[in-house]
Amino acid sequence: MLDLFVDGDACPVKEETYKVALRHDLKVYVVSDAPLRAGAPGRVEFVRVPQGFNAADDWIAERAGEDDIVVTADIPLADRCIRAGARVVSPNGRALTEDSIGEAMARRELMDHLRQMGTITGGPPPFAPADRSRFLARLEETIQAIRRKAARR
Repeated sequence: MLDLFVDGDACPVKEETYKVALRHDLKVYVVSDAPLRAGAPGRVEFVRVPQGFNAADDWIAERAGEDDIVVTADIPLADRCIRAGARVVSPNGRALTEDSIGEAMARRELMDHLRQMGTITGGPPPFAPADRSRFLARLEETIQAIRRKAARR
């Protein structure tokens, strides 16, 4: 079963995810520890978890598995989901895989260390229209890859 899990805190591509999911009749879980706007087209379920460190991440990681897609920019969450067999797409359209997650984790640690030292004070570049386009293309590509794999079984 192919489900989409969205790390709902500050995700800039929720609406795009709903549209793609509606076109493919997929279930979407939007998970957050803050209130979310209810009402989206298709099979969208808003899940509000109790506030707490990584509560939304834990909910997603405990449920996402083989043939599921997780939409997140959270590298540690991506790592957990990949280890469970899920596919991960970041909001900027980057696919995080078994081959790339180690580098992403190392880069995250390095950037965190540099920020703590005061060397780097900024964050990631602003979200751009090209990111949205890459996300849509990557999400569609990932859905099709999972469906092709399922058809071969």
